[in-house]
Amino acid sequence: MKFSTRRHLLACATALALSPLAFAQASFPSKPITFVVPFAAGSATDQLARALGQAVTEQTHQPVIVENKAGASGMIAAQAVAKAPADGYTVLITTNTTHAANIHLYRKLSYDPVKDFTPITGLGKGGQVLVVPANAPYQSVGELLAYAKANPGKLSFGSGSSSSRVAGEMLKQLADVDILHVPYKSNPLAITDLLGGQINLMITDVSTGVPQIKAGKLRALGYSTQKRSAQLPDVPTIAEAGVKGYDMGYWFAAYAPANVPAAVSARLNQLLGQAVGSAAAKSFFEMSGSDPWTTSQTELAQFQATETTKWGQVIKAAGITPE
Repeated sequence: MKFSTRRHLLACATALALSPLAFAQASFPSKPITFVVPFAAGSATDQLARALGQAVTEQTHQPVIVENKAGASGMIAAQAVAKAPADGYTVLITTNTTHAANIHLYRKLSYDPVKDFTPITGLGKGGQVLVVPANAPYQSVGELLAYAKANPGKLSFGSGSSSSRVAGEMLKQLADVDILHVPYKSNPLAITDLLGGQINLMITDVSTGVPQIKAGKLRALGYSTQKRSAQLPDVPTIAEAGVKGYDMGYWFAAYAPANVPAAVSARLNQLLGQAVGSAAAKSFFEMSGSDPWTTSQTELAQFQATETTKWGQVIKAAGITPE
């Protein structure tokens, strides 16, 4: 009897120790989740967040609210999520801009990309397209760069993300041309000014650029990675077009505030991992020319560390001075 009682007490203690973890995972989410996006509505990150939100709602029967907090190269959104309650109900759907590049682009950040966040999962990877207005005289990357060399400082390029900016700066550095950089809160806003003639070119995510290309308003001259885009198979890579060594992609990932309970972050990893494989997300990846990519939480943390080093090297080589 004494042994039986002791065994019973041990079993009860074990159940009590495990139950908070199991309960947290089983009960999450019990209310709406907010996906915070560091770029404007219509951007690639925004489109992906909405596709993922739809899939998470289908899984959990809880609403997902997408909140756009554009500006300051993603710092406004990142800071907001870093300061949010650590309960898993606020998730940053972001890119390498906030979590690998900004630390090298700004002398002081309003958040710590490592200490202030819980890595959840990778979401996708993709490339960018070099575009000019359809009425521009340049028919190729070569013609554009020839004009830039003959007219230093007369051309300008816009960017609404670190990926877009560094892609433009890398083009300047590898092609040895002087082109003025004009910053924007998001790529769609830069596209608007490109269409209006306020800037001359930009290197933007495919999902933002392709609709304008297909509408005949923009002309695609080159693709930023070493492999051509499935969306734009006839557009050469920038390296193929003569800029040797050019290769610049981007990635999407999800982060929660630091110190989110392990069971909750594991549940978010599970939900978002399944959402990446949903029909809505598949449609986004096909439309944007990007690829689905999921990770464990540890894998994302390790990948982020490697990417932070890589982006630092690229930014330094491009001669970008932190602001």
